[in-house]
Amino acid sequence: MSRISTMFDALKASNKTALVPYIMCGDPDLDTTLKLMHELVKSGVNMIELGVPFSDPMADGPVIQQAAERVLEHDVSLRDVIGVVAKFREIDEQTPVILMGYLNPVEVMGYEEFADIASAAGVDGALTVDIPPEEGAEYTQILKSKGIDPIYLLAPTSDNKRIESIAKVAGGFVYYVSLKGVTGAATLDTDSVAKRLAEIRQHIDLPLGVGFGISDAETAAKVGAVGDAVVVGSAIVKRMAEHGANPEKLIASVTELTSAMRQAMDQ
Repeated sequence: MSRISTMFDALKASNKTALVPYIMCGDPDLDTTLKLMHELVKSGVNMIELGVPFSDPMADGPVIQQAAERVLEHDVSLRDVIGVVAKFREIDEQTPVILMGYLNPVEVMGYEEFADIASAAGVDGALTVDIPPEEGAEYTQILKSKGIDPIYLLAPTSDNKRIESIAKVAGGFVYYVSLKGVTGAATLDTDSVAKRLAEIRQHIDLPLGVGFGISDAETAAKVGAVGDAVVVGSAIVKRMAEHGANPEKLIASVTELTSAMRQAMDQ
């Protein structure tokens, strides 16, 4: 059983929801990323979504786009990101880590090589935004052969045909994008999210994570009451940008937010 499945089973048994922070790997540097990952686990997160920097992050709003730009100035590559996961695994063998990024860096490396080195490093899942299930059969098959779950996105506009096509190929969990638009977009209507998740669950047995628009503990708790995982990105990356010159303050600020979210979700 994969780390992701084990985590969701354990949380379900204790009637809890996963808290999944997104951080851009290498922001402000690789050493800080590694330290932050360990401190996030101590703060109560259950899985880490590690951003792979890319020059044209089409699904991301300004906050995460700017983070990618900062990291690319230091020439952080996909190999560097995987290397951070390998170092994380030297201490933490339990917490699932998924890579979130775009297909181009994987294409350059090659599907087989990417899957080989990511699996060896301890990567559990890959969320590759810009490869739809209709075109990703080879990629998905290679990931699964190496024990890496292919994570797919669903949008509020996804119809039943699309939901069923993703149900056939996805692994680990399915990421529901709760808003129309990019990351960092505005207010979240949790009632609409709950209704949509109920509809999706008629077609998908995997856990459903919810992301986009979750910026505080109150919203995290509301989403946590209806989803299987709460994914928090821009609110965290914004704090990382504010404190990039002081890694200690950065880690303290980010974990303050995730601790508050975990506490609110558990109440």
